[in-house]
Amino acid sequence: MSQQVQTAPAPPAGAPADSSFGPSVGRSGKVHSARYKWGILGIGIGAQAAFSATFQGIPTSGSILQQAYRLTTGQLGIVLAAVTAGIFITDVFWGILSDRIGERKVLITGLSGTTIALAAVTAFLVPHGGVVPSYTALAVVLFLAGALGGCVNGASGRAVMGWFPPAKRGFAISLRVAAVPAGGAIGAAVLPPLALGAGFRWVFAFLTLSCLLATVAVAVWLDEPPLARTKSEGGVAAATTPSPLRRWDIWRVAITAFLLDLPQFTVLTFGSVFLHTVKHVSIGTIAVLLVVVQVLGAISRVWGGRWTDKHGGRYRRTLVTIYSWIIALAFAGVAAFQPGPTWLVAGLLVTAGFLACGWHGVHYAEIATMAGAERSGTALGLENTMVFAGAFATPLLIPTLLSVSSWPVVMLVIGAVPAVLSALLMPRELKA
Repeated sequence: MSQQVQTAPAPPAGAPADSSFGPSVGRSGKVHSARYKWGILGIGIGAQAAFSATFQGIPTSGSILQQAYRLTTGQLGIVLAAVTAGIFITDVFWGILSDRIGERKVLITGLSGTTIALAAVTAFLVPHGGVVPSYTALAVVLFLAGALGGCVNGASGRAVMGWFPPAKRGFAISLRVAAVPAGGAIGAAVLPPLALGAGFRWVFAFLTLSCLLATVAVAVWLDEPPLARTKSEGGVAAATTPSPLRRWDIWRVAITAFLLDLPQFTVLTFGSVFLHTVKHVSIGTIAVLLVVVQVLGAISRVWGGRWTDKHGGRYRRTLVTIYSWIIALAFAGVAAFQPGPTWLVAGLLVTAGFLACGWHGVHYAEIATMAGAERSGTALGLENTMVFAGAFATPLLIPTLLSVSSWPVVMLVIGAVPAVLSALLMPRELKA
């Protein structure tokens, strides 16, 4: 994608990015073609996928990581929770900051820091020559990588919100959010074989290079939409728009994101451990199943966004509610049929997993639309805080619950029950 400066006149203030007026003026003053918004979407997808390969890809190598670093189950939970803990703590901050100073500066700062943190792990915190690094040090640096990389979630979504007109935002945001399972699928496909064949130095080198390329793409090509557009669509400036953090309806939607992330990360963090230790599924087969979960999750996100856009943005909440009930039933099935055939248990877990990965597109589009374009960074920051609170809590809760119960209890308490609560808490659809 090139960022070509043109001589065509700029569209009137507030014109949508793909209107018939032709080129659009970015906040830098450069004039971009009508196709430029798709380049922005591509940058957002690339940045999100690179970071997703880190926080979702590493857990797919959980059993290999446990052996290589000689970790207990509790220590493994801490390491797997480290990246998501960093995201959880900083995501609202990044969202508010992107509303104030723009997504370009936020993305360059955060992605650069993530690249440096992953490079430090590559250089200093991988097993070699019989020496095993401290898991505490590994967890701390991965925490920093997550805290800095969390900028991607809200800032890249805000960029997409700014460049796409309202009628196409559901589909665009869904494509951007689909990069999360897409990056996870890349991680699931690449990281376990890389860890087994070449060691964790190459695992973290791969992740470092991915984040570096995303940083360069943002620095070279990303321009921000003009303030006039987002303010005109919101009706008033951000300074006079109620903060999403003060709206209970937005909090209700955000809390359902936390609840649904518990079943999602039950599959993504300890699904491999469950299938390997309880059902004796091979590492290779588990990697394939997790790739299937991520690919189907990505397809579900895009389909949901496109389908709801065709209905004028309606039915997003209904779709999330339907997903919640099916997820609950699938986890209940895993708990009930654990002693049964492996294909049945694995199939139910994959179903629960891809649906638990598939609600994000319409969910993100809904909360961003509720907040308005000029406040979308804050709303998406809140959304991601809830998402990564669930991602952080899950690998810590599961070992604790396992120590006093069993896997069927885990599947019910961490998988099924939160999905039921999500279905009950999600606000009803607004009348057209």
